[in-house]
Amino acid sequence: QAFLSVTSILSVAVFRDHFVLEDLVEEMKKQSPALSFGPLRPSGQIVVRGPFPALRVLREFLLLKAKSLSEDDKREGKSQQRLRRKPQESRGATETRNSVRDARGEKQVVVLDTDIYHYMRRFLPKTFQANDVVISGVTDGDITTVCIESAGRKAGAAHGLRARETIENHSVELQKILRKERICFKEHGRAEKQRYERLCERLKPRYPGVLIIPYDTHIDVVGTPADIFEFTEHVR
Repeated sequence: QAFLSVTSILSVAVFRDHFVLEDLVEEMKKQSPALSFGPLRPSGQIVVRGPFPALRVLREFLLLKAKSLSEDDKREGKSQQRLRRKPQESRGATETRNSVRDARGEKQVVVLDTDIYHYMRRFLPKTFQANDVVISGVTDGDITTVCIESAGRKAGAAHGLRARETIENHSVELQKILRKERICFKEHGRAEKQRYERLCERLKPRYPGVLIIPYDTHIDVVGTPADIFEFTEHVR
């Protein structure tokens, strides 16, 4: 099995007050012809499926739209604030508000194939370590959402952006070289599962670049095509 595509659920509800969502979806389709789109739900969610690079381009497209709306809101807010501000408002109060806003930092999100995520956690653990940010992953079936949040320092936003780019770059490279093979249990019993797991543990030292992911009914083997072919042949 090749890691060629992923399914993601996007929420475009945040754009509801600024765009006709159906028109926005049509624009997304033109922007990303390599992706397939499900029906737009009343909640503003839509299922999107396709290759990771195309999903990344779509995400950047939506982020730019969200950023432009945010900047418009800020300009409108500043204009209203100037009208409401009292002459005696102190400079210190303004500085306090800015420091709180800076301290809140930013949040970056990366959507990964779950097997790619596990492989990176096992063999590239430093990818999920960065100064001034907290990186966590939430797995939902075949999809794992990685959240990168600033730890509160001013440098956190820049470090978070670099961490996101590093994770994305590694995931794209791994998609090109990794494959997955599934070893299904015939009897689906506990004894058979333990027997397969012991076999895999004995073979693991001979294939240090192979990731073994055990489940109740099967074992997934992730690695380069040559490694997983030899590994699964030995197990069988």
